[in-house]
Amino acid sequence: MSATPPSGASRPNDDEPVPEREVERAENAIELKEVEGLSQGQIVRRRFLRHRGAMVAMVAVAFIVVLAATSIGWGPIPGWWIWDYTSPLPVVNGGAPTLTLPTWLGGSGFALGEHPFGQDDIGRDVFARVMKGTQTSLTVMVVVGLIATAAGIVVGSLAGFYRGWIDNLLMRFTDLVITIPTIVIGSVLGKMVGGSSALMLAIALGLISWTGLARLVRGDFLTLREREFVDAARVAGASNRRIALKHMLPNAIGVIIVNTTLLMSAAILLETALSYLGFGITAPNVSLGQLISEYQSAFATRPWLFWWPGFFIIAIALSINFIGDGLRDAFDPRQKRIPSQRKMDRAARRQSERAGASA
Repeated sequence: MSATPPSGASRPNDDEPVPEREVERAENAIELKEVEGLSQGQIVRRRFLRHRGAMVAMVAVAFIVVLAATSIGWGPIPGWWIWDYTSPLPVVNGGAPTLTLPTWLGGSGFALGEHPFGQDDIGRDVFARVMKGTQTSLTVMVVVGLIATAAGIVVGSLAGFYRGWIDNLLMRFTDLVITIPTIVIGSVLGKMVGGSSALMLAIALGLISWTGLARLVRGDFLTLREREFVDAARVAGASNRRIALKHMLPNAIGVIIVNTTLLMSAAILLETALSYLGFGITAPNVSLGQLISEYQSAFATRPWLFWWPGFFIIAIALSINFIGDGLRDAFDPRQKRIPSQRKMDRAARRQSERAGASA
């Protein structure tokens, strides 16, 4: 008769290789050891700083912001670039970019020249115009993110906390906004306010971009209001306002921060699309989408007019998405790094050595 293993002993899973189980146990032990004695904020910060993609993206966003702010000036910040984005100038080099690459990249030596991004058909400096467009697009992105986040938190938290008729009213209104395509609402609002001010366009887009975040916050609040710490706070005499702001909202902050970054990435793409279609930023204002729209007829003859606005749009959107991915991994404890093949092979060798020693 075969011996029955003790009740406390764990049965191996035949479907799962032993080395992989050993690697998972080792990684769990290492992770618990690393976060021992740390607060939740310190754990999130450490996980975020270890996300290479997010770190590279943060450096890229910081570089773009500093370049756009200091090159042509932004508010009180003075600019160091000699040309502005409105004055026509004598055409140099046929309007082509004067930027040359370093020799190790196959160029003749790195040099900016007078107009590194080239000139348009009337001689305006494309670098200055791209920097102005980047400033406008960044402003729209940040303002949309702030307004949509605030509206989403208010609507979602009220619906999830109070439930009942308040939940039904707010969620039906949210469903109504969701049913209308964002590009349609954005086109109407952009046509009304987009040409006058980038700030007004950002406010209008922010007022229609909160629906997804509101539903996520509502779901989190519906879960959190049934937790023991909320019951304890209510028994202790805490008001509804204090319970929502001091106990429930901090526990939903991970979902809010992650989705805010994704909102901001979507906002810059939405502004680009609206400006390209002529419903967003219009001349004489400048944005990255408006630059692509303005120079679309010159694509075949002067493609550099598209390279630089398109590059900055892609760089900003991708960087914000990578930052959002890093924040999601940092706030979600279920996100674990997949062990590499080298680690799994090393664990398999250790397992075979232990098996041989015990035999």
